[in-house]
Amino acid sequence: MSTTIADHGGYAWVSSVDGELSNGEGACNNDRVWVQPPGTPSVGDAYLRAYLLTGESVHFQAATDVAKALIEGQLASGGWNYFIEFDPELRAKIPYRVGVRSKVGKMAHTPEPGGWEIWRQRKFKNNTTVLDDNTTSAAVSFLLNLQAAMEVSNQPASSTLSGTIDVALESTRLAQFPIGAWCHNYDRMPVQQPSVSHYPIIDASYPEDWSRTWTKKYAGCYLLNDSITQDMIGMMLLAWKTTGDDRYRDCAIRGGEFLLRAQMPEPQPAWAQQYDRHMHPVWDRKFEPPAIAGHESQTVLETLMDLYEATQDARFLKPIEPAIAYLKSCLRPDGGMPRYTELKTNKPLYFNLKYEMTNDDSEMPDHYGFVGESRLDSIELRYRRLRDGTTEKAAKISANRIAEILAAQHADGGWREPGFVRDPEGRKVTPKEGVIQSATFVKNMGLLCDYLESETGSSTP
Repeated sequence: MSTTIADHGGYAWVSSVDGELSNGEGACNNDRVWVQPPGTPSVGDAYLRAYLLTGESVHFQAATDVAKALIEGQLASGGWNYFIEFDPELRAKIPYRVGVRSKVGKMAHTPEPGGWEIWRQRKFKNNTTVLDDNTTSAAVSFLLNLQAAMEVSNQPASSTLSGTIDVALESTRLAQFPIGAWCHNYDRMPVQQPSVSHYPIIDASYPEDWSRTWTKKYAGCYLLNDSITQDMIGMMLLAWKTTGDDRYRDCAIRGGEFLLRAQMPEPQPAWAQQYDRHMHPVWDRKFEPPAIAGHESQTVLETLMDLYEATQDARFLKPIEPAIAYLKSCLRPDGGMPRYTELKTNKPLYFNLKYEMTNDDSEMPDHYGFVGESRLDSIELRYRRLRDGTTEKAAKISANRIAEILAAQHADGGWREPGFVRDPEGRKVTPKEGVIQSATFVKNMGLLCDYLESETGSSTP
């Protein structure tokens, strides 16, 4: 697959089998690859794990090709945008750290008070490090995993790789707010953390009142939406694990302390999607109101347990039991989890096709998950095991399932399936031979590696 659909070592979300057409959330071409998962770093992690389990050089080469693509896509602000341009004319307009640069020095300065008050102005939008949707955190995590894998497999160290990682970690470390959260994006390399006098460290509280219509203000500087702060905590834990640098442990713990502060008071001890600097839930997009957020609350609970496992700090278990009990009370009669529950009234909130907020779920837009699945049973089971110090046996993957996956694998290493891919103008094209989905590749490679680990007793670092 790395020789058929990869472009400059990177990947999109969907590709035609010949690699001529591809797209992520937006259209790609042969000179654009997608960073946002399940794009380039996700595929890279799949190759890397396969290499560590098999020792086959083809997997290592594919993983290092992914790293080269990401290195060339790192911005002067220190992180990554959703995609990387390789077309020389387009690259000349973007301040990548490798290759043509544009006003890098000027863009490095962030005036007081720093943080979202400055970054939301998007003065240097071509230099935007995106934390949304696990974009920068996935890129950094893959590069950290690759660096660790090279050490354990006695591969020569790469100063280019380590330099890229160092810049990314310094950038994201300084982009963390004093309270411990991260925002959606920033458009210049931070040189110091945002001002604590402007972004005070306080607990979440209910606003006295809130607008029932979209405010268009984008005042949310602390983001749990799309797992932004949660993913950054995970990245910092990995950085601490792989480098041994306690600065990253401290960042992760501060992120966890934000999660503790962001839990809303009774009678709704769960979490909102976004908070302003006063720690009030606020609007983001026109369908993302200030409310208790069911999906994000579940990801917060999972992150708190990750933090407990990494640090053994019991503070991170304390909010879980009341949150689970409360969230169970929010479940719909069909067992689904409302994305939004109104502050204080505890009524489920939806949007109609005109994007008017309502309690009626009969005419919801289909582009957004206004009702999601409940993971509360599995979350509660994991919580009890952590609390009681018990363990769970890993589920065994059947040999029949593995045989099915291998039988469906094409000679190029990918899996073809019905579907469409977008051309460079964004139009849907449905190839008769099917398409290759990066998400399917990542999933199947993960299952194959899980099976290999269970059968051989080996494991990846």
